[in-house]
Amino acid sequence: MEDRALQYPVLKDAQPFYFEGSHVGILVSHGFTGSTQSMLPLGRAYAEAGYTVCGPRLKGHGTHYEDMEQSNYQDWVASVEEGYQWLKERCDTIYVTGLSMGGTLTLYLAEKYPEIKGIIPINAAVEIPEMEPLKDAAEPRFLDAIGSDIKKEGVLELAYEKTPVQSVKEILKLMEEVKDQLDRITCPAFIFVSEEDHVVPPLNSQLIFERISSEDKELFYMSDSYHVATLDHDQEAIIENTLAFIQRQLGKS
Repeated sequence: MEDRALQYPVLKDAQPFYFEGSHVGILVSHGFTGSTQSMLPLGRAYAEAGYTVCGPRLKGHGTHYEDMEQSNYQDWVASVEEGYQWLKERCDTIYVTGLSMGGTLTLYLAEKYPEIKGIIPINAAVEIPEMEPLKDAAEPRFLDAIGSDIKKEGVLELAYEKTPVQSVKEILKLMEEVKDQLDRITCPAFIFVSEEDHVVPPLNSQLIFERISSEDKELFYMSDSYHVATLDHDQEAIIENTLAFIQRQLGKS
């Protein structure tokens, strides 16, 4: 299959972002069909607090949904691992945060790299029952968009207008792999969950909280945001609580 990525330039506001700061780094991952636009306000806030920040663009994202259709979950893992390596070259302490599938990838990294000092999943996904019937579906090729589940009026997420069914099959594989190994996570965790989410059932975060082996873990409920909480009313609460969580962890080390 030809590589259509060359035909689709990266959209404005979907570029990866990098901020160099202290020896403490934060990896910031966007979600499924979304882009770095959903995480940039957080990235900027963490950089202003003095941290080194990396916000990778997941392969197949931020261009065109046909581009995403050709990427698989290993490609998305490789995208965050590349960002993680970039941080490791500059930092000796690394935290990871992510929205939606970015939260799933956050969990994946914590399972694979026990040296990660802490994780901050935001409406992370490990099981979405509505997607399950598509596991073996041959048709249709594309579904409706799932982006911009935001309560705050006038705010839009830079996300695809269609969702490739092939990509749904890939996230199902990723979620299953991550869910099966949640008990491998031992680092401190601060888990954000929207009480009302029309994309990822909030019970996902409860399941994550219960299954990870971390002794230091907290579940923080957001009452005024939908799925894309990083662009919603609770954006400041996410930023403030994340910075406080990291400060607490740094104080213990």
